[in-house]
Order: sequence, then C-alpha cells, then structure tokens
Amino acid sequence: MGTTDWRTWHLPLSRGTTTLAEGLAELARVGADQDEIPFIVQLMENPRYDIPGLDLIHGAVDLVNHDCIHLVLGRGLLQKDEAFVIGFTMGSTRKVSGIEETLFTAIAKHLYPGIFRFDDDDVRVFRDAVRLAWISACRRLDRVDFTHFGAHPLGELRAELGIETDLLASYYRLEAKRHPDSPESLRLLD
Repeated sequence: MGTTDWRTWHLPLSRGTTTLAEGLAELARVGADQDEIPFIVQLMENPRYDIPGLDLIHGAVDLVNHDCIHLVLGRGLLQKDEAFVIGFTMGSTRKVSGIEETLFTAIAKHLYPGIFRFDDDDVRVFRDAVRLAWISACRRLDRVDFTHFGAHPLGELRAELGIETDLLASYYRLEAKRHPDSPESLRLLD
C-alpha cells in the first residue's frame, strides 16, 4: 500500500484491481506539483514547450498523464522509476532516434538539477525502457487521454493499452539483478 513519503511510495503491478483514480489519489499525497518541477525538466518532458514542426523529444506528456503512466507501469518516484517511465513513454512512440536518446540522456545526466539528475545506472534503465516499449505491442502512451480511464482498474487499463505485464515483470526481475542496491529496482515485483 502507498505511504506518505515519495521516496518509498510505490504501487506495484500486483495491485491491478486498484483503479486509476484511486492510484492518482494515492500519488497526489506524495507527488510533486507542477510548480515544483524545474524548468529544464518541463522543457524536455512537457508538450507545452514543444516547438511546432520540431520533434526534439518524442513522447512528451503533461504531469497528470506522466503520473498515470507511473501507475500503469507499476513504478514509484525514485530516479530509476522516472528513467523507466520517461524511456517507456518515449519508446512507445517508436520514433526515438539514437541522436534523440543521446541528447535526452546528456541533458538528464548533466543539466537536470539535484534529485532529477540521472546517473549512469538511470541512463541504462532509461535506454532499456525505450527498447522495451519499442518491442511492446502497447499503444503510444503520449497519445492516451487518461481522463477517460479513472474508473478502470489498473490491470484492465494495462490490457486495454496493450501493456504486457509479463514483459514488464521479466524486465523488472532483470533490473533488480542488475541493481541489487537500488530500492526502486528491488521493490518492483512486490
């Protein structure tokens, strides 16, 4: 069950009967507000800052949809969780180039401030997530209007979006083996 600390909050894949609205209510108690997100992060990840006709970063979503994707993917709020959510969202577009990946990871690793900054392990999780979404049969997550799915249990929503929980679970086991000192990686299959 969720807690009141963002560092330990996590709603695992096993909580498939929790509705999206219930998950968002839990997340709202611990998650950041839009004004707490640094501008560089918003510039890279929020479609409000897209330049018409120029797709530097595919898969940009607003904060509410980003939170919904955390829930659908069964991820918490620590850095590897963020790296996975962003990577999977970008990968689900199936349009991410190597240059785009390199640009995003360089900015996330060198320009993102404090707790938002990626380290080498986070970059690896991000890249894994891009590829995992690329091979997945899921819908483009940046194009999903999650406002219509509030009453849907997360397990049903995953199925409707084509998200293969067995694929996620397999990767989450691998991530836990690769990062045995990472709490966000070890708790994924709770």
